Amino acid sequence: MHNIEAFHIVPLDDKDAKSLNELMVSNAERFKRYFPKTLSSNLTLEDSERYIIDKTLELQSHECYTFGIKEKATENIAGLIIVKKVDFETRQAELAYGIGAQYEGKGLVTFAVKEVSDFAFNELNLNTLQIISHKTNLGSVKVAVKSGFVWKRTLPDEFTPTDELPLDMELYELTK
Repeated sequence: MHNIEAFHIVPLDDKDAKSLNELMVSNAERFKRYFPKTLSSNLTLEDSERYIIDKTLELQSHECYTFGIKEKATENIAGLIIVKKVDFETRQAELAYGIGAQYEGKGLVTFAVKEVSDFAFNELNLNTLQIISHKTNLGSVKVAVKSGFVWKRTLPDEFTPTDELPLDMELYELTK
């Protein structure tokens, strides 16, 4: 069992490239369906270095906020949580997350979603957060519900995994 207190949610920095690359490559099967762009951007150490630079620039320009779920003792990245599709006019954004297999089922993603939701509401002044998940992605659905998100509707053909047909996805929302 992992102690939630042993983890923190922090922006990625250049020292994270090796840990991020190891997380993505060692969990490629987990990430390839729902995190294909993030996975393909982290297949080599150099890719991960570039990815972190890109994510830092996006954070600075308030386009997208990518955080690592990191073990405090080792600074190893257990997973990622991303505030994306940020719209400051409608005051809405989407959350996306992924966790390494060895950290799954420990409450870390729920912890991260709650922390990042507080950040989005209090620091970014957003009113609505969305999680879009496939109904068979039970871990993701469980995180949404445990974090207080409410199912709104099915989004037809919302997401197309690599080399697959489009999938209907489920929309969950949390309002401030």
